[in-house]
Amino acid sequence: MKIGLVSFAHHHAEAYIAALNNIKQAQCIGITDEDEKRGKTFAELYKIPFFTSHQELFAQKPDGVIVCTETINHKAPVTMAAEMGIHVLCEKPLATTLKDTEAMIKVCEENNAILMTAFPMRFSPPIIEIKNMLDNGSLGDIYCLNTTNQGKMPRHQREWFIDKTLAGGGCFMDHIVHLADIFRWCLKSEVKKVYAQSNRIMHANEVDVETGGLVMLTFANNVFATIDCSWSKPGLFPTWGGLTMKLIGEKGVVMVDAFKQNIITYGNPQQHTSWSFWGSDSNQLMIQEFFDAISQERLPLITGRDGYKALEIVQAAYESNSTGNPVKL
Repeated sequence: MKIGLVSFAHHHAEAYIAALNNIKQAQCIGITDEDEKRGKTFAELYKIPFFTSHQELFAQKPDGVIVCTETINHKAPVTMAAEMGIHVLCEKPLATTLKDTEAMIKVCEENNAILMTAFPMRFSPPIIEIKNMLDNGSLGDIYCLNTTNQGKMPRHQREWFIDKTLAGGGCFMDHIVHLADIFRWCLKSEVKKVYAQSNRIMHANEVDVETGGLVMLTFANNVFATIDCSWSKPGLFPTWGGLTMKLIGEKGVVMVDAFKQNIITYGNPQQHTSWSFWGSDSNQLMIQEFFDAISQERLPLITGRDGYKALEIVQAAYESNSTGNPVKL
């Protein structure tokens, strides 16, 4: 199966291409990047052909492409790929607006092209275990969830993450979507009310987007959930961030750390300490799902509509933060 990679603007592209190389039946046939210098650097690193435009890459007739541009630039390559019958795995969030997200979903549906949203945490074994516990009723009724998706200031990976135009916002846009998607999947319920507050206490002199945030969600089944989505990890933190969940249920309490499988490594000249991860690789499992969905001619486990619903919650959080009032969905 032939797969192309559109842009290394998002640093996750590096993990995705490594995951592709681990699938024997998959071949990454080329890279395109609007930043030619960056694209050629990665093409040389991975020994993969570089194409100067989306059109040139898509003309090679890949079965699927992985889109890792800046968030605001997702729509154009997704649309072009879909119109050529090419399946798409697109970085999260799918777009900076619900209008663009809906347009991307529509064009993919009209051309029978898969649109999968890159939510790798759906494939995290600890998260899957929680999902299984909820499905088999071992926790009883769930009352509430207290969760975090915190991270470092992402400009250290790519500068555009702190550009409101390119990224669509700050920590709200960057981090809410992962947990919003996990909640919907695990609880089998939709959000009916969103209340959110943000601040810029951290990195106040560096950026003009929110860097700290707390989001409170009420679901149709009356479960209550909170998300700390802040860029609160210090620069010398061993890794980019993490994701934790605490579920309080009728029959017990469960705590999850999705990034606990690590070995602390000392002596890194940039960080002093770092985490070397072992065990499960959510990115690998997500790329495998994209491959399997194409080869089996079926919808992926995570669709474009899932990406839309997650972004809908983000946009409601921004509205709530602006007005100071809860927003009903």
